[in-house]
Amino acid sequence: MGKTYFCDYCGRSFQDNLHNRKKHLQGVQHQRAKKFWFDSFRDSATILAEELAKKPCRKFLQSGQCDFGANCKFSHMTDDDVQKLRQKVEEENKLEHDDRPAPNIDEWLAKRAKRKENNSHISGLEVEKEIDDDPVVYWLPPGYHAVHELPPSLHPPPPGGWKSALNIEWG
Repeated sequence: MGKTYFCDYCGRSFQDNLHNRKKHLQGVQHQRAKKFWFDSFRDSATILAEELAKKPCRKFLQSGQCDFGANCKFSHMTDDDVQKLRQKVEEENKLEHDDRPAPNIDEWLAKRAKRKENNSHISGLEVEKEIDDDPVVYWLPPGYHAVHELPPSLHPPPPGGWKSALNIEWG
């Protein structure tokens, strides 16, 4: 039978061999589908600039169809489409250039301390405050297998923490 190749851009499958794959990848339909796929990720401002640089396609404006389709060197966008694209670009620019001041670290730390004080009692249970000197205690939920049955990557760290090896070079 042989292997089949499925083209994600075109949505077609065919028998996979050197001749068929080369013929498909160089075909006009594949090139168009690939261009359409990558164009879907383009920036709105880039699309607007390109469309404004093109002249309108007379055939598309008269009949609503063009023989060249997506490969036409003229613009197939109407004035309404261009206006919608302009609005989209303006909205993106507003979001990008938001004039909010940068947050102050002192204010953030004060809010954080206040939240910690407020959250020290949750539903009647006292939550232990984090102290750097106290060791972290790891436990397994009930019903889990013993630690020695777990793979090494899931073992809890030893009581003193992992030992750092000296003079290790990565790469």
